[in-house]
Amino acid sequence: MNAKSAPKKELSVGEVSSRSGLPVSTIHFYEAKGLISSQRNNGNHRRYLRGVLRKLAVIKVAQQAGIPLSEIKTAMSQLSNDKTITADDWARLAEAWKAQLNERINQLSRLRDTLGYCIGCGCLSVNDCELINPEDKLKKKGPGAYYLDPEVPLESGDTH
Repeated sequence: MNAKSAPKKELSVGEVSSRSGLPVSTIHFYEAKGLISSQRNNGNHRRYLRGVLRKLAVIKVAQQAGIPLSEIKTAMSQLSNDKTITADDWARLAEAWKAQLNERINQLSRLRDTLGYCIGCGCLSVNDCELINPEDKLKKKGPGAYYLDPEVPLESGDTH
C-alpha cells in the first residue's frame, strides 16, 4: 500500500507554467511587475510557493474582467506571498471590483445602444445630425463624447 506523497511546497517556473496554463514569459512579467514573487534556491533557480497558482488564477480572471494590472497589483499587495488565497480573500477582491465592473458594463451598454447611429459628440455629424445634435448644440460643452460619458449631465432636450 503506497501512501500518497505530499505535494511539493515549492514549484519551478516550468511547473507553475504547466499548472497555470501561462507561458513562462508571462510568469516572469508578473513577477517583474510585483504581482507575484519567487524565492531562489541554492542553484539560483526561481521557486514559487504553491499559493502562486491561485494568485495567477485571480490575475487571469481580473484581467479578463478588464481590471488594470496596477489595480490587480494593489489588491495582490494586500495578500501575503506565502498565503494561499482563500474564498474569503476572493470575495473581498471581487466586491472591491464589482462597482467598477458595473460602471464598465453600463458604459459599454450605452456605447452598444448608440454605436449604430451616433458617436455621441457631433464631430462626425455636425452637418447631418438634426435629431441628436441639431445646430451642433454640443459644441458649447467643449470636446468629448457627451452622450457616452456618464459623468457629464445632459440638459433637458438632450437625447441619447
